[in-house]
Amino acid sequence: MRNNFYTFLVIPQKKRSVKKVTASRRLLQFLIVFLSTISLLLTYFAYDYFTIKHKTFEVRHLQELTEVQQQKIDQLSEKIGNFEQKMADLQQTDSKIRVLARDVNKKTRVALRPAIGKNSPQALGVGGSMPDDQVGKTRLDWMNQHVDRLIEDANAQEQSFRILMEFLKKQKSILARTPSVWPSRGCVSSEFGFRKSPFTGRKEFHKGIDIATLPGKEIVSPADGIIISESHEPNMGNTITINHSNGISTIYAHLLKNIVRRGQMVRRGDIVGFVGNSGRSTGPHVHYTILLNGVAVNPRTYLP
Repeated sequence: MRNNFYTFLVIPQKKRSVKKVTASRRLLQFLIVFLSTISLLLTYFAYDYFTIKHKTFEVRHLQELTEVQQQKIDQLSEKIGNFEQKMADLQQTDSKIRVLARDVNKKTRVALRPAIGKNSPQALGVGGSMPDDQVGKTRLDWMNQHVDRLIEDANAQEQSFRILMEFLKKQKSILARTPSVWPSRGCVSSEFGFRKSPFTGRKEFHKGIDIATLPGKEIVSPADGIIISESHEPNMGNTITINHSNGISTIYAHLLKNIVRRGQMVRRGDIVGFVGNSGRSTGPHVHYTILLNGVAVNPRTYLP
């Protein structure tokens, strides 16, 4: 039976009596199992505690990150709404420019291509707050769809403005070459159309207007063009013809003097000659004719 017991001697450091502790094998086994179990439990609870604490930290960090991302999503959503409003404003500006361009088009007859878009004019959205039920992935999908549509709208608007720029450049070129100012200021002594000839007294067709003014007064080109002839004729006297392209040309007759040469480029307002009384004339004036595709038209339709 002695072999079933263990004796432990406890020897203190100071001079005290040695203590003896006796324990049975079964008790020792129980203590070992008990202490091992307690150690395992303590280890498990410690691991579980630190794991939970770490996860709690991660959750708190994710919550903070989610809040920051949510703020950024809200800001992005607001920017998308503002961008949509800007695009809507640009579309309205595009429409207003096209209305003005159509008014100009009545005079120049230059074709204006329609606006580019799914539904010309473009069906642009208007900014607004995000619905409460559109959160998470649904909200991101909504934002992605709107961004894609805004990119399409921006590309279409860019193309539309490019078309308008091309149109306006053509308009500018045409308007620059369209007679729009008086070649010389004075009194209109004879209008365009049928009249009684001041020389024969018979009815004749007058192909321009006569502007009577002081001799030597400047005569200017009413539009950009190129001098295609400058000559002296028995009836018309010193004469200048300017080609303005697009089928329009102008003739100036009875000049005192020509100061341009054939092939010379002139701009609106450039001096081309001076008022005179050359040729068959009753007094100082400039005879002004506008030809459209070779046919004389009333200059009054081009004058302010």
